[in-house]
Amino acid sequence: MAKILDGEWKNVSLIQGVSYLCGHCGKDIGPSIGYECVTDRYTGATSGEIYICPNCNKPTYLLKDAFGGRIMEQVPGPMLGQDIEFLPENINSIYNEARNCIAVNAYTSAVLSCRKLLMNIAVSKGAEEGKKFIQYVSYLKDNHYLPPGGDSWVDHIRKKGNEATHELPNSTKEDAEELLTFSEMLLRFVYEMPGRMAKHT
Repeated sequence: MAKILDGEWKNVSLIQGVSYLCGHCGKDIGPSIGYECVTDRYTGATSGEIYICPNCNKPTYLLKDAFGGRIMEQVPGPMLGQDIEFLPENINSIYNEARNCIAVNAYTSAVLSCRKLLMNIAVSKGAEEGKKFIQYVSYLKDNHYLPPGGDSWVDHIRKKGNEATHELPNSTKEDAEELLTFSEMLLRFVYEMPGRMAKHT
C-alpha cells in the first residue's frame, strides 16, 4: 500500500477533472486540483497538467489529446500487476521493482527484474547461490515449484531475460507486461496459495 504524502500542495487550481489509475497508489481516481501548463492564456490551451491524487496526495503528469479527452501520456503510469500476499521481503522488492519499471516505461529493466526474480525464488526455496541461471530454472521445475505447463512460462522469462542481458535491442512494452503476468502467476503459486492454505493445516 502506498504511503500518503504528508503536507499540503500550495497554489493549486481547480482544473477539469479526469479519471485515471494512479501510478503511486494504484487507485482509480478522479482528482480535480493540480497545475496546468498553459500555452495560450487567451484560449486557455494547455500542454499538460499535473493532478494531485486525492487518495495518496502524490502528483501525476498527464498529457491529453488536442481535444482534452484521451490521455496520451501519464507519468508515472499505472502500476501493473497486483499485490501478492506472503512474499519474502526480497522477493516482494524485486517484483515491485519490475512493476515500477513498467510504470516509468523502463521495459528492459522490467524484463531483467523478472529474470532476477526466478533466481531469487529458487534460492528462497533451497537452491544454492552462485549457480548458473539455467540451474535455477531446472531447480524450480525439478522440485515442483511450477504449476502444470509453468515450465514453458519460466523458460520464456529466462529467454527474454537473456535477450535483454546479451543482445542490443531493447525489450518492448509487450515483453515486459507479458513477463510480469507470468511472474505474478508464479508468485501466487509458490507463495500466496500455500500461505493461504497454511491456516487450514
